[in-house]
Amino acid sequence: MSAITRTAQLALDLSLGPDYRAESFAVSEANASALALVNRWPRWRQGHLLLIGPAASGKTHLAEMWRARTSASRIDRGAVGEALGGIGRGASVVIEDADRGADQEGLFHLLNRAAGDSGVTVLITARRPVAEWGLTLPDLVSRLNAAEAAGLKEPDDALLRQVLEKLFRDRRTPLSAGVVEYILTRMERSVDFARRLVAVLDNEALAKKGPVTRGLARDALAVLSSDDAEG
Repeated sequence: MSAITRTAQLALDLSLGPDYRAESFAVSEANASALALVNRWPRWRQGHLLLIGPAASGKTHLAEMWRARTSASRIDRGAVGEALGGIGRGASVVIEDADRGADQEGLFHLLNRAAGDSGVTVLITARRPVAEWGLTLPDLVSRLNAAEAAGLKEPDDALLRQVLEKLFRDRRTPLSAGVVEYILTRMERSVDFARRLVAVLDNEALAKKGPVTRGLARDALAVLSSDDAEG
């Protein structure tokens, strides 16, 4: 096993947990409108908001930021009805991946509560628009279609560059010229991948007592991409 493979494996074994702090949320055209809508709470139409976008677009990060701000409870999408009894006046609720088999009756009753005078607010995330959820309860479809919705796009180069530069800067990692540009054109399009990659490269730069070079970045990209494919 090569040195960089050992370093990469160590970084993965340390299980770098996702960083969901508000100050770590990188803003670009891909997510700015969604962030603005989340921050407009509690002035959401009908008391709920939909965040819709592909995997790794920042939906969970936004949901966690809002949850920290509101002390919201997480509810399993398939057991909304069972949780209704524990949702009191003024409560905040997060339901993720609602397009992947939500409890339709329970969700309808929860959204009715949010639209009423209970003070309940609900943040819902999904990868697909409501029309593609396969819902069979017309009243729920109407309720969801009446909600405010924010679309997120796959992280763009501007966002990923911002993330990479901040991560390297925070770690004070020395970089050879052109490394960030090299990485941007070859990396997986996700903030989580960027965080893992920077951790590996920073460890390797410390071990070699030198800057991160394109060759080092190439090897690290290959190792992490291979690990993800096997996982």
